[in-house]
Amino acid sequence: MQENDRMKKALCIILLYSLFGLNLLGDNLQNDTLKLNIATAIDIARRQSPDVLVARHSFRSSYWNYCYYKANYKPALSFSSLPYYNNQINIVTMEDGTSEYITQKQLRTDANLSVTQNIPWTGGTISVNTSLQRLDILGDSKRHTYKSNPVSVTIQQSIFGYNSLKWDKKIEPLRFEEAKKSYIETLELVSVNTITKFFNLARAQSNLQIAKLNFANADTLYTFAKGRYNIGTITENEMLQLEINKLTEESNMSNAQLEVDDYTEALRTYLGITDEIMIETDITHQIPDLVINIEDALSKAINNSSDIVNMERRKRESDSNVAYARSQNGLKADIYAQLGLTQTNENISRAYRDPQSYQYIELGIKIPILDWGRGKGRISVAKSNRDMVYTQVEQDRTNFELNINKLVKQFNLQANLVKVAVKTDYTASRRNDVARKLYILGRSTILDMNAAIAEQNSARRNYVNALYNYWQLYYTIRSITLFDFDKKIQLTEDYNALIK
Repeated sequence: MQENDRMKKALCIILLYSLFGLNLLGDNLQNDTLKLNIATAIDIARRQSPDVLVARHSFRSSYWNYCYYKANYKPALSFSSLPYYNNQINIVTMEDGTSEYITQKQLRTDANLSVTQNIPWTGGTISVNTSLQRLDILGDSKRHTYKSNPVSVTIQQSIFGYNSLKWDKKIEPLRFEEAKKSYIETLELVSVNTITKFFNLARAQSNLQIAKLNFANADTLYTFAKGRYNIGTITENEMLQLEINKLTEESNMSNAQLEVDDYTEALRTYLGITDEIMIETDITHQIPDLVINIEDALSKAINNSSDIVNMERRKRESDSNVAYARSQNGLKADIYAQLGLTQTNENISRAYRDPQSYQYIELGIKIPILDWGRGKGRISVAKSNRDMVYTQVEQDRTNFELNINKLVKQFNLQANLVKVAVKTDYTASRRNDVARKLYILGRSTILDMNAAIAEQNSARRNYVNALYNYWQLYYTIRSITLFDFDKKIQLTEDYNALIK
């Protein structure tokens, strides 16, 4: 009779733990615990994660580099001055052709204002200048003279040279477009990393809940088994097995708590949370009813991905390298021409009257006669590297499309796997309850009960993993296509706000 009472009491305790154990854990949470779901965690990470802060600084750097590139095509206004004072003995050539040492003591001051414009079609430079100089002869015979250049035009042009302005116009806009797309992709990859760390903690907390519940059940069954062993209804081997189960679950509970602490710290750090607060993950099997069309995803990825822009930029850079190599071989010529008006007088106002015209032209020519094939070899290397880049880009494009195809197929299958995992988790939980009841009633063996516990633990972990894979695949596809397939909107950012 006492044996039956103990059995009923043990059964009641097990059922209570089974039905209310998880809720009891939730009731014991402290006030300084932050409850997070996937959406909230991603929102926090996208605002203050260290990766996002690094991405912002990287984008700002790309923006100012782009501004520097655009400034090269706009006129520049500059002022310059190079005054000097000279008081020394110098060799001076006299009128009769002889040279003498003469003491010179003079001061020269000047001012020059110029407007310079690069010529993108030719790679040359044109500038318009105005300047005024004053020369003071000091010493016993003091006097001064002004020299004015009311207006002068200067042209510098390289013939057969490398036009960096032309190639920058082909490359730099792509580089900035790549930076803009890369920033949005980084935000989506931050979401992917957040999901990984979020579910690492979710698994650990799920394992801890399982371990606590299993330990409570194992402890109750072991207490119950000792009573049955004392009256001879179970063997010593079976009772020892139950004791081993209890000790194992106690060890699992300690290990699970360590994992929770480690993954909590990892998630807290990644989210940029400095307060020492606990985090409770809230996962749900409610997922969007979403099927992504492969062709649609591929089209959006080709139009939006920074990888495609990167491929085109690499091709143009390789073409630029070939053009540069060719410019270093063969005939080279540089022209420097200056024309304008000038006048000199001891009176500053007269220095601007009746100015005389002047011209200055300089032509530099360089023709390689014998270079032992260095120029030809430089061109061959540049062409070989260009062909290699083109081949790599074609392969990268193929791999890119195959990766999109694979990811979308996996994602479309993963939704069904989540549904299966939910059903499996529910069924395994019911089977575990039934197995414990049957064991208490003496209708099953300890092996059957251990198998049911293992299946329930495995089903719970598979359920969490299925949700993780679903969200990880979804945000990975978003990072490549830059498109929200749930809301059906293009992903973009306010770039002007980023540079403030």
